[in-house]
Amino acid sequence: MKLLAVRRLLRIQRVVIRYRLDDLLFDLPLPWWLASLRLLMPWRWLPRKPLDLSRGARLRLALQDLGPIFIKFGQLLSTRRDLLPADIADELMLLQDRVPPFDPQKAVALIEEQLGAKVGEIFSRFDVEPLASASVAQVHAARLKSGEEVVVKVVRPGLKPVIAQDLAWLFLIARGAERVSADARLLHPVDVVSDYEKTIYDELDLLREAANASQLRRNFEGSDMMYVPQVYWDWCRPKVLVMERIYGIQVTDLETLADQRTDMKMLAERGVEIFFTQVFRDSFFHADMHPGNIFVSTVKPWSPQYIAIDCGIVGSLTPKDQDYLARNLFAFFKRDYRRVAQLHIDSGWVPAQTKLNEFEAAIRTVCEPIFEKPLKDISFGQVLMRLFQTARRFNMEVQPQLVLLQKTLLNIEGLGRQLYPDLDLWSTAQPFLERWMRERVSPKTLLQNLHSQVEQVPHLANMTRDLLERMSQPHRNDPPAPWQQQDHWALRLLGAVLLGGGATLAAGAEPLTAVTSWPAWLMLAAGLYLVVRR
Repeated sequence: MKLLAVRRLLRIQRVVIRYRLDDLLFDLPLPWWLASLRLLMPWRWLPRKPLDLSRGARLRLALQDLGPIFIKFGQLLSTRRDLLPADIADELMLLQDRVPPFDPQKAVALIEEQLGAKVGEIFSRFDVEPLASASVAQVHAARLKSGEEVVVKVVRPGLKPVIAQDLAWLFLIARGAERVSADARLLHPVDVVSDYEKTIYDELDLLREAANASQLRRNFEGSDMMYVPQVYWDWCRPKVLVMERIYGIQVTDLETLADQRTDMKMLAERGVEIFFTQVFRDSFFHADMHPGNIFVSTVKPWSPQYIAIDCGIVGSLTPKDQDYLARNLFAFFKRDYRRVAQLHIDSGWVPAQTKLNEFEAAIRTVCEPIFEKPLKDISFGQVLMRLFQTARRFNMEVQPQLVLLQKTLLNIEGLGRQLYPDLDLWSTAQPFLERWMRERVSPKTLLQNLHSQVEQVPHLANMTRDLLERMSQPHRNDPPAPWQQQDHWALRLLGAVLLGGGATLAAGAEPLTAVTSWPAWLMLAAGLYLVVRR
């Protein structure tokens, strides 16, 4: 363990002691063996002054002092008002865009260094006092010389060493958990931390955020559901981002939304549709959807439009992951638990020897109670706990590539609870998923996919021919093999078998994957070549 990481651990300990977070922990109903750990903390034997702070303020200030990784954890918790007391949730909401800013003069110096010009040469107006401040960056309002109102986002200095130290401890904890616990190994904690490491470092690169915002803007160009501000690429650098300034109501400002008579039911439903559109239509979804990054336009309250900012973290799914998730959700909406269980076994998420009937019954027990209830009556915290219990029982593995998606789902649910507690998440999402699946197997889509695959067949056939010729032709000084002296009847027989197998595989594949079945195309191309070659 590096010295810096040890120093970081001591820093965390000092913050815990300063804000008396151990008191908050031991006030909870803990098992006796865990509660007894307080006797091993030497500072608890020393006299300490009481803090004139609420428990929520103590937790918020502690997370704030510990830096970006802890602040982001607090942001996630702030969206789950169903899991937290109101006083703590209210305090943690301040972490979304009210983190204390760093020195504005340092921000100006960094902007000028990155842009290679004085602020006054680029902007006709620049507000030194920040408009908002979060865990990774802060934002200043400005106006370009050409007249456009913009915001200038600048990364906080000195973040990488702190993040590296926190990640070192996360990796240590994850590796230790995998060594000592079989249940932990099923959750792949090291892979999860590795994915988070990539995500947090990507978020420090504002050029990546600018590219993400441009892509998301194109995906929803002309949409009534969501608007993404324009990026001004001439003034974007790795640590500075300049984009269009937007004016809207923060999505958690329910009083103002009500004053302008916003259709809250439509707003909540559009939030669900936006999420599923990003995941299934685009395979490109905003993965940091805490309320500090979401606003509502004031233009048409009867047809509310979201405004999304801060695209530093986005997620995407492979076609395989999309298809797997779609089939599972579709079966889930239809309450076809046997199909859900079979898909888990087929995908390898649970061992092949898992008893299908037992697994189906376990899934039904967990999922059935959540149907036909409004969102306010569903405790997803309890559902997740029961799913984890099922996972341990059947050795089901967590897929690290879906962690961002799961995090985004938690944010969506937390936001939905605040906007319209009576929203039925499942009845809102099911029609969209059914429509998406119909489009996936429509004749137009199948023809488009088939055309793209046919274009690859000549190249694939050439590759197959070259490979088979290398395998079938002997070296110049080697004697020919006995089977090569006979009119290649064996190769023709092999070709016929490959043709039959490829045709069977293509015809028997499920609709969502038939046109992308590379094994079938490979077998057909190889079989055709072997049959017709001289």
